Amino acid sequence: MANPLDTDAGSELFGSYEAEFKLVQADLTQKLDQIPELNGEPRKAAISAAERALEEADELLGQMRLEKQNIPSSSRPKINQRFRNYETDVDAYKRKIRTLADDRAALFGSRYTDDPSTSPSDLQLEQRQQLLSGTDRLDRSTRRLRNSQALASETEAIGASTLADLHQQRERISHTGQVLYESEGYVDRSVKTLRGMARRMATNRVITVAIITVLVILIIAVIYSKFR
Repeated sequence: MANPLDTDAGSELFGSYEAEFKLVQADLTQKLDQIPELNGEPRKAAISAAERALEEADELLGQMRLEKQNIPSSSRPKINQRFRNYETDVDAYKRKIRTLADDRAALFGSRYTDDPSTSPSDLQLEQRQQLLSGTDRLDRSTRRLRNSQALASETEAIGASTLADLHQQRERISHTGQVLYESEGYVDRSVKTLRGMARRMATNRVITVAIITVLVILIIAVIYSKFR
């Protein structure tokens, strides 16, 4: 039997990742729409920013892929359909970024030549962009880890509270059972007392009848002796 706490936690965490993915998706779409209007260094910077956003979206898809396994089977078909749509969108973004990055004339502007070698300034800029990209990914991963830890702590607190409530309910049920057991003992003793009283009343009745009978016999004997 599935633990309802685990199920709720999985659904909530998937929803958190999904909401974050939609924000990244909107930001990525905006960046991709701006790239065709740029040339040279601004275009390279915009493509690098779009690639970082795409990497973040891809990481969120990976987290969503793991968390959707904890969702109830009855709700999983709708989740799977949305997840496939997200995968399709990410694939489309990857193709669009590759197309924009392959446009070297727009990317390098008037400095573009067929020589594949790059200038030192271009190499340094690319290294700085890669460093910034790695730092951004690390920050995003740290934030997601903190969010997951906070959610896990909250789930643990809810579980502890639920266990405490169950323990209290168990104690109340045990106390109620003890009270019922004691009440049953009182009822048994009351029944025995009533039966004893009934037996004594029957005995007293027999004794009373016997005394009356003896008195009647004595009276008849006295009367008989006087008239004899």
